[in-house]
Amino acid sequence: MEKVCLIGAGSTKYGKLEDSITDIALQASVDAIESAGIGPKEIQAGYISNVFGIADKQVHLGPVIMSNLGIPEVPSLSIESACGSGSVSFREAYANVAAGFYDVVLATGVEKVTHTGTEWTTTYFSYCSDFFYEGGAGASFPGLFASMARAYLSEFKATEEDLAMVAVKNHDNGLLNPKAHLRKKITIDDVMKSAVVASPLKLYDCCPFSDGASAVILCSEKFAKAHTKNYVEVIGSGRGGSPAALQGRDHITTIPSTRIAAQAAYKMAGISPKDVDFAEVHDCFTIAELVDTEDLGFFEKGKAVEAVREGRTKLNGDISINPSGGLKSKGHPIGATGIGQVAEVFDQLTGKAGDRTVKDAQIGLTHNFGATGASCAVHIFKSV
Repeated sequence: MEKVCLIGAGSTKYGKLEDSITDIALQASVDAIESAGIGPKEIQAGYISNVFGIADKQVHLGPVIMSNLGIPEVPSLSIESACGSGSVSFREAYANVAAGFYDVVLATGVEKVTHTGTEWTTTYFSYCSDFFYEGGAGASFPGLFASMARAYLSEFKATEEDLAMVAVKNHDNGLLNPKAHLRKKITIDDVMKSAVVASPLKLYDCCPFSDGASAVILCSEKFAKAHTKNYVEVIGSGRGGSPAALQGRDHITTIPSTRIAAQAAYKMAGISPKDVDFAEVHDCFTIAELVDTEDLGFFEKGKAVEAVREGRTKLNGDISINPSGGLKSKGHPIGATGIGQVAEVFDQLTGKAGDRTVKDAQIGLTHNFGATGASCAVHIFKSV
């Protein structure tokens, strides 16, 4: 396979945005192209991740974005994999460059849902579950992750305050991210006193609905070397699956797809979890970050909670988890989230992360799943 590199990244602010889904996708795409120091006409393919374009009256986004970039003849692919759409789209872009089909491609993730209101947005999200057993029977994602949280608290003697510590840490990181949705310092007491959404999860345990777009430029090593000295190499890529419905799993305090994807990515990269300096993980709810970091091999099962208590996952701790603020603070524009994680890694490894920089970082990891982990992709990156 060809070595695959990142030479540019761009992103809108995450939050409630007034511009159309096409406009915000273009803003992020142009940012990434300019960051890479190339022109649109050098792009040979586009990979666009989006889930609910119909909510903004625009599906089949790929050709629309390519046309607005002035390259309507460039082929594109629109990809949906629930909350994991961005990482799956990135994987397809990576695979096509690695296979030698293209030298340089654009991967853009975008979502716009805040204008539909909480009721409709929650309904749209429920369509990403196994709807017959879950969403259609009244099991929302807060309820499903609350089941995971209740099982985890019982099995590992963790507390609701431990979950709150995850939220506090990610909000601290998000304060340092000018593009984060929720730039607000919170305390454990704030989390504990916030409204119960699905016990034991409270409002501040849950990520927000967000609008936003992120984009990255992937290319062959030859192309990267010809255009810049400041680039990032993709050294590992893995995907995995889990039973779609939570009830179909042997244990609900682990996500099989994460383990499968991580093992594949580590094997390809030739590293182990201890070699990773920081990670952007899918913390749609605070319980998810604990489960993720264990399934990724950073901590033994049931031990992530101890790491959080001891501050080992804070910015510049033993392993910095979600230096961007994560979904919890940075936000969760569902189709953009996975690409946004990659953009954060690019910024970290090329010295563009500002006050949230992970010191001396050489290797970063992204982890992004769909629904309750029915699909997952893990990618590993190394500074050059």
